[in-house]
Amino acid sequence: MRTWRDIEAASDEQILAWAKDQVWALAMARCQQDAEWHAEGDVWTHTALVCQQLLELDAWAELARREQLILLFTALFHDSGKPATTMTDPDTGRVSSPTHALRSLGIVREALTELGCNYATREEIAMLVRFHGRPNFLLEKESPEDELIRLSWLLRHRLLSFFVLADTRGRDTESMDRPEDNLRLWQLVAEENGCFDQPYRFANDQARFLWFRGELSSLHYVPPEKFRCTVTLMSGLPGSGKDTWLERNRPELPVVALDDLRTELGIDPTGNQGEVVQLGRERCREQLRTGSDFAFNATNITRQTRKKWIDLFADYGARVKIVYVEPPLTEIRRNNRQRKSPVPEEVISKLFRRLEPPTLTECHALELVVMEG
Repeated sequence: MRTWRDIEAASDEQILAWAKDQVWALAMARCQQDAEWHAEGDVWTHTALVCQQLLELDAWAELARREQLILLFTALFHDSGKPATTMTDPDTGRVSSPTHALRSLGIVREALTELGCNYATREEIAMLVRFHGRPNFLLEKESPEDELIRLSWLLRHRLLSFFVLADTRGRDTESMDRPEDNLRLWQLVAEENGCFDQPYRFANDQARFLWFRGELSSLHYVPPEKFRCTVTLMSGLPGSGKDTWLERNRPELPVVALDDLRTELGIDPTGNQGEVVQLGRERCREQLRTGSDFAFNATNITRQTRKKWIDLFADYGARVKIVYVEPPLTEIRRNNRQRKSPVPEEVISKLFRRLEPPTLTECHALELVVMEG
């Protein structure tokens, strides 16, 4: 199987047979786990057991095929980051894999993109992989409801519940205290907040924006939506077509572009960007002071990077719209080579592994410009 279309046409058994010979699966097979939590053995042994438990769920046959594939690939990749993060405590001999879910995120995105998986399915799998361990720790949260509301804008709790049930049953351990009871609690809290199979319903876009920033006094408060201006923040890998999108769709907008500022300052894209960012912030402030709409154009591929700019825009009372552009990776590489100042190929690959596509948890509005291969 070489493409996602092949995957969609295959049976569950054919997919599992294909998966066990992939590079990421072979790495998992060589990675041992802590015997107290995973007495069943290496990471791939656990992964195969989780996949089998999924197929044995009472509700499996009732799921749409797309949902079955989302869950199956969540299982295949949920621990794929363990080989790169596993360490052994020299004093106790205990094995742990800190941040393995975060490392798994880059692996699953890269693998699914190479297969030609569509964006929506890829990101749904990626978010389930990223947060697959959360339900087991719900009771440790100061505000369980906030955890459920936050995640409801990133994934579907219904699918997460199916996966976590299979993940729990696909291991040999006595260390987990009543795990299925914890999962039922997760489902109950999500249902009570109306976000088990849909995002939590905020009063308006500004309420959602403020809540995710920790600035909403109450979920029942309806904040006014009065903005000084709208800032369109572009996001996407180098060569993805952000400039082209602005020229075709918002030609009237003034643009603050970090690429232009690098040229103005004579700074290479691989050099120190501190002066570029400083000038970019000042140019943005100039636009914000006028109260006029404008666009800010940079790669902005990680949530942390976007937040620094969004904080600036929010301080001036702006409405923030993110436009995320993602053509096929082959097109990104081709477009990049044709640029006046192309980014090195290895940098493109590195940036893709760090990629965190934006979500509505960050902004007032989000437009996805995704061109499937």
